Amino acid sequence: MSRDEQFTERDYLEHIREALKRIQRFTKGISKNDFLKNEEKQDAVIRNFEVIGEAAGNIQRNFPNFLKEYPDLPIKVAYGMRNALAHGYFKIDLDTVWDSVENDLPKLEKELDWVMQNLDVRSTFRPSTG
Repeated sequence: MSRDEQFTERDYLEHIREALKRIQRFTKGISKNDFLKNEEKQDAVIRNFEVIGEAAGNIQRNFPNFLKEYPDLPIKVAYGMRNALAHGYFKIDLDTVWDSVENDLPKLEKELDWVMQNLDVRSTFRPSTG
């Protein structure tokens, strides 16, 4: 069994949620200008976007039916951003990263919360027998 086979789609969603929360903590109360001047904040935020994207890529590879069931969850976009950040490290556009912090993360959080609640409901539902 490979390392990835031990994780469920829920596990990967939790990894995404944790990285998202970290980005929110790292950027709370700072302006775009503050972010652009602070290399530690930039590195921390970029690293957690990479985590989000890697978890998204694992969902994409290991749970393709999940994507069909939740097409509004931006899994492919997150994985694409991860690749751009990890492989294009020499040309990262920090304005775009900040834009994602302000605009994309709140949408991702909302959609992720909905999916997680839906998974919770499905996992506690037990059809009656008899």
